[in-house]
Amino acid sequence: MNAALDRIVPEWDGPARVHAFFTTLDVGSARATDKELAGTIGDNRRRLRALLPSDPVWLSQVHGRDVVGVSGENAGGVRASPPQADAAFTRTPGIVLSVRTADCLPVLLADRAGSIVAVAHAGWRGLAAGVLEAALDAMGVPGSDTVAWIGPAIGPRAFEVGADVRDTYCGPDPELAPHFVPLREGKWLADLPALARRRLAARGVLDVTGGTWCTYSDSSRFHSYRRDKGSGRMALVAWLAS
Repeated sequence: MNAALDRIVPEWDGPARVHAFFTTLDVGSARATDKELAGTIGDNRRRLRALLPSDPVWLSQVHGRDVVGVSGENAGGVRASPPQADAAFTRTPGIVLSVRTADCLPVLLADRAGSIVAVAHAGWRGLAAGVLEAALDAMGVPGSDTVAWIGPAIGPRAFEVGADVRDTYCGPDPELAPHFVPLREGKWLADLPALARRRLAARGVLDVTGGTWCTYSDSSRFHSYRRDKGSGRMALVAWLAS
């Protein structure tokens, strides 16, 4: 493991001006006591900050679809009082956006010109509510000019859901049924990355990479809320270079 901070750098078609990475699990922290975990979080945030051009902008995530725009004018206030939102975007170089996940999808978006970058936290609720569409609307970039990367999340062989989740998606769009594989009576395995790709494709975003890691299955590298019945979080961070 990198002594500074183990991380995954997106392999995508994003512009060179966009810098981003996804942090992973420090060995042992998923089984730490609350006191030890709090210390680990503090240590990880200090190590994370050392890799960034500025203090990251954190959000108060609520599994919704609200998006916040961050600029030089409001960055200080947003850092001081994180807004309730599940996505953020910026056109200002050096402002570091972030979302925290531990099974939900972390999604990175940018335009091909490198003039805007966005991050989104998309669990099944937020994805169904339209957080990706809201982020795209806020960016104001045509889908054909947008590139996306999906980071580590619970995978299609581990995400067990009930009829409520399946109906939330398949009720409005029966064509999504193939992304829910029957498991047993009243239970299905849902493919969250595939559902995200479908929603992005509906907005014309076809250049999408990632979505291959399973947080639930890889306990050596990722936190998983479902696996550990409560856990730490990983972070997707992104910014525009000057």
